[in-house]
Amino acid sequence: MGFRCGIVGLPNVGKSTLFNALTETQAAQAANYPFCTIEPNVGQVGVPDPRLDKLAQIASSAKVVPTQLSFVDIAGLVRGASKGEGLGNQFLGNIREVDAVVHVLRCFENDDIQHVENKVDPIADAETVETELLLSDLESLEKRVPAAQKKAAQGDKESKLIATVLGQTLELLREGKPARLTQTADEEEARVFRQAQLLTAKPVLYVCNVEEEAAAEGNAFSTRVFEKAKAEGASAVIVSAAIEAELTGMDIEERMAFLEEMGLHETGLARIIRAGYDLLDLLTFFTVGPKEARAWTVHKGAKAPEAAGEIHSDMQRGFIRAETIAYDDFVTLGGEAPAREAGKLRQEGKEYVVHDGDVMHFKFNV
Repeated sequence: MGFRCGIVGLPNVGKSTLFNALTETQAAQAANYPFCTIEPNVGQVGVPDPRLDKLAQIASSAKVVPTQLSFVDIAGLVRGASKGEGLGNQFLGNIREVDAVVHVLRCFENDDIQHVENKVDPIADAETVETELLLSDLESLEKRVPAAQKKAAQGDKESKLIATVLGQTLELLREGKPARLTQTADEEEARVFRQAQLLTAKPVLYVCNVEEEAAAEGNAFSTRVFEKAKAEGASAVIVSAAIEAELTGMDIEERMAFLEEMGLHETGLARIIRAGYDLLDLLTFFTVGPKEARAWTVHKGAKAPEAAGEIHSDMQRGFIRAETIAYDDFVTLGGEAPAREAGKLRQEGKEYVVHDGDVMHFKFNV
């Protein structure tokens, strides 16, 4: 499944540079002027997972296939986007299509790179984008909620549900709070909320784009962003887009040596992926054999048939059972056969909830 993250932010904060580095492409034109990205560029990226390499080694797999995720580089936003200023309408429409928002904030000083607001203030930048998203949601609900309330008064049950859930959301928006703080009591209320497709309902990851020297510990700008994220119950990571760009084209040994020299233990991509997984409540399971070792992604709480459906819809439709080995057992015991002999291979049915790292083989019949 993977997930689709929209990279957003004001012009010239490093969005396209980060996108190019993360996807190791030049699909997005990184240039020192606003709106250099007109159409949203999409990059598919393999999710690095050392567990997958270990499993492939044990099983002598001929091929290693990581799970995939998508980064979407979305055009820069300016004040007034909710009213169509700049590329506002396009920007808002593109955000509506992603699962999560990766909000890149400029946390570095550089007189050679123009800032659209002529000052470096990541908190103000964040609020500019958030305000435009909030205003768009506010405009939408100020039309929808009264209409639902009117139908609810006439006895329409669905409209009553919509009025209850989105009425709560409307009050939050009027207080300047994002829609994602809406509380839903059950699955029906959650369904209504999801169907509203509100922009501020999407989970947000703040990416502090710092200068190279601050990549390991951050700086005063990133400290303020982390404080903001903590107050909101959101996530934040520190990344140097300049360093990520330098890593492009290096082999693994060169990368590790360069990162160590910079005081880093992993790439910015790895940090963003880990934060993104936490943000969207995702987990990874594996299928392993002599032909290939492959990683797959499902939401936390997914049951075995849903995991089977990630591989092929027929597997979900004709699901019988899942032969499952915990990752630690597979590695410690040295593969499927030893795990089976040790009684660590479990036969799980339709109600089994998948755990992160499960090595699975599905039995099905259609």
